[in-house]
Amino acid sequence: MLEKQFDPNFVYNGIVHFYMDKKGYSKKKANEIAQAIVKREIQRRVCKNESCKHFSYDHIRNEEVCLVADCRCREFTK
Repeated sequence: MLEKQFDPNFVYNGIVHFYMDKKGYSKKKANEIAQAIVKREIQRRVCKNESCKHFSYDHIRNEEVCLVADCRCREFTK
């Protein structure tokens, strides 16, 4: 099973609008929060294997084998 690709723009916009509309934060503060969350989520989805560094959606979830042809990664490292 493949993981759905992470769309940082979609998440970023959703977070900014949530904090501005629902929480009443300023645009600057909402942008800072969104940047921090998106950065954390991107880092969470990157393989920590030094020879790989591909996103989790480039791995097969059940087998955890990298789908990139020339990559030697055999396991998604969290």
